Amino acid sequence: MTIILGVDPGSQKTGFGVIEVNGNHHRYITSGVIRLPQGPLPARLDIIFKSLSTIITEYAPVEAVVEEVFMAKSAGSALKLGQARGAAVVACVSHNLLVAEYTARQIKKAVVGSGAADKAQIQHMVKILLKLPAAPQEDAADALAAAICHANARQGLQNMAAEPALRLRRGRLK
Repeated sequence: MTIILGVDPGSQKTGFGVIEVNGNHHRYITSGVIRLPQGPLPARLDIIFKSLSTIITEYAPVEAVVEEVFMAKSAGSALKLGQARGAAVVACVSHNLLVAEYTARQIKKAVVGSGAADKAQIQHMVKILLKLPAAPQEDAADALAAAICHANARQGLQNMAAEPALRLRRGRLK
């Protein structure tokens, strides 16, 4: 059993989701959105760091996944997003979590099957995959999708490691 924290960073709101993974089974633990007030960016980064630290302390994940930065509408937006992402990564690393990173496209493809999926499709698939009674809020759904993506990727790697080595004999696989 492994508990994974997913984070969808943002400078105005940061989504988070925590799941428990046992083999191929995923169980929802919690999710939500850290809403950041208007004001100086350093104060908002501190809120991200402290809020995620509280979540990590409460739910004790051992691994985290933080969505990678995509090119935003402007360079200023990209810089703010990168700093929010940095605050999230530092919160995870300061609690000794292993941190994985995936692009939004990789996460969408893993959860929906298409790297071009929209927010509603992600919300729907997260609801189905985690057997939730209702679709989570967009940013929370993105964070849960990141956690699911990582859970599936780590399970695939574990399965590959468990496979017996292929042996070549006389040009044929045996």
